[in-house]
Amino acid sequence: MQTTITCPYCKKTIELSDALTHQIKDKKLEEMNEKHAEELEEMKMKLEAAQNTELELRKQKNKLDEEKRTFELDKQRQLDSEREKIRQKTLEEAAESQRLKEKEKDKVIEDLKKSLEDAQRKATQGSQQLQGEVQELDLEQTFKREFPGDTIEPIGKGVLGADIRQTVRSPRGMDCGRILWESKRTKAWSDGWVSKLKEDLRNDKSNIPAIISDVLPDEIKTGIGLKDGVWVARTQLAVPLAMLLRKTLLDAARQRMISENKQSKAEELYGYITSHEFAQQVESMIETYNEMQVQITKERTAYERNWKQREAQVTRLLNGVAGIYGSMQGIAGTALPTIHNLELPDENRNE
Repeated sequence: MQTTITCPYCKKTIELSDALTHQIKDKKLEEMNEKHAEELEEMKMKLEAAQNTELELRKQKNKLDEEKRTFELDKQRQLDSEREKIRQKTLEEAAESQRLKEKEKDKVIEDLKKSLEDAQRKATQGSQQLQGEVQELDLEQTFKREFPGDTIEPIGKGVLGADIRQTVRSPRGMDCGRILWESKRTKAWSDGWVSKLKEDLRNDKSNIPAIISDVLPDEIKTGIGLKDGVWVARTQLAVPLAMLLRKTLLDAARQRMISENKQSKAEELYGYITSHEFAQQVESMIETYNEMQVQITKERTAYERNWKQREAQVTRLLNGVAGIYGSMQGIAGTALPTIHNLELPDENRNE
């Protein structure tokens, strides 16, 4: 007799005793069927629950994946934004650095330009100063050569505005007076030179002020003249002017020796020396001198014509000298030495 049964669902073998009846078997089978049905239902529910759980987990996983992708995307966007900010900042810093470098370069160029202008100005000033010193030295050497008996001394820088002091001495070595010379080599005339030299003249206790300059005041047309009590002449006429002024001091000194007690005569002589008439006569002589110089250079091309012109010029020069002598004779009287060449011929002597 069969003592085991097999579950139609789980396929397990169950042993049965011989005492079980067919009813018990059926009941047992029914119970087993119910049990297995419940188990199957429970398994089904568990399967559904597991599937739901799996579905929920998958949803959560998908959500997490989506959030992760969104997070990574946002993060990448933030990184890109930060990188762009860094790039823009770098570009701005580079542009600012370049701007500062351009500013530095412009500053360097401007400084170099100013330095160059300063150097050029200093060089120009130094050149002008050097030219003035060269002219002053040349004037000093010329006076020493032309007037070896006089004392020609340069005046130290900063002592006076003048450049050279000429102490005129007679053939016997007597001090006859002093000429204060100022040498100028500029592009424009300044009236301030005149007042400054007159002040220097008073401080130095000299007698006659004179300015030698490449440029002259507008009112002096002939190359030499008197401006506010100061003699002014072109550089080329320095020696002729010195000769005339020197002769004036020599004549005045001689007159003082002849009539020491005749102060009025000396004052008249000084007034004549500083008069407009004397200046005109000197200018006339200088003009004649200039014309003679020009004509002499043209002798090779026009000998005969030049000799006639020079004869007329010499006549004018003689007339000018005679005019000066006559004016001085009118002041000094018989104290002035006789110059036979300027006297009228003696008819009795001819007889």
